[in-house]
Amino acid sequence: MPARGGRAASGTTAEPWTRSTRGAISLLADLRDRDGRARGEYLISGCIGPRDDGYDPTGEISAEEAESYHAEQIGSFALTKADFVSAMTITNTAEAIGITRAARNAGMPVVISFTLETDGRLPSGERLGEAIMNVDALTDHGPAYYMINCAHPTHLEHALDAGGQWRGRLRGFRANASRKSHAELDAATGLDDGDPHELGREYAALTANFPELTILGGCCGTDERHIEQIARACITWQAKERIDRRV
Repeated sequence: MPARGGRAASGTTAEPWTRSTRGAISLLADLRDRDGRARGEYLISGCIGPRDDGYDPTGEISAEEAESYHAEQIGSFALTKADFVSAMTITNTAEAIGITRAARNAGMPVVISFTLETDGRLPSGERLGEAIMNVDALTDHGPAYYMINCAHPTHLEHALDAGGQWRGRLRGFRANASRKSHAELDAATGLDDGDPHELGREYAALTANFPELTILGGCCGTDERHIEQIARACITWQAKERIDRRV
């Protein structure tokens, strides 16, 4: 995942980059075919990042610039067996709008994944709910849904406390293992992998209060240990809920 910027999308020699992109998607499609999975059962995402640093919003561009910038990469995914485009670690609404428009022009479904600071706001200072509503308003509800990545569960809690109908548009979360801010992570000299068991419990608590979050994963600092604990904790909570309802 290109969390720290996506400058490979434009301003490079297109042919090697396009060949690499198509090769990666082809590999995943071959694995899906070998596993005997139907295309709708096992989805392949073409992943893109922001034009500039995903931790620094000062390089913000207009929606028009973003649409033009990302069109090449999104267009290359449209020529493959990718099922949709995932835009990860997006710091502001303007780039999200541009990406959404570029995906629509290419006939590709798109998922917008914002990142959050410790106060639950985007690095641009925008509130999460306002960002989602603004992108929807200016793209005719273009994204298939929204996600959050490269943030800790405690950061997302601040954003969800505000409430609002926009929360129904938020379907996924890929958390960092660390509670640190982006600035602290940027200055870190070592990997902060947190506590996998604690992260699993935090995921379970988050999904218990916000069951719309059904697409779960890990971002910076996570590995198979964290994913295992997230799965175990959430499955355990769901099983308990089913038992409680029957009682």
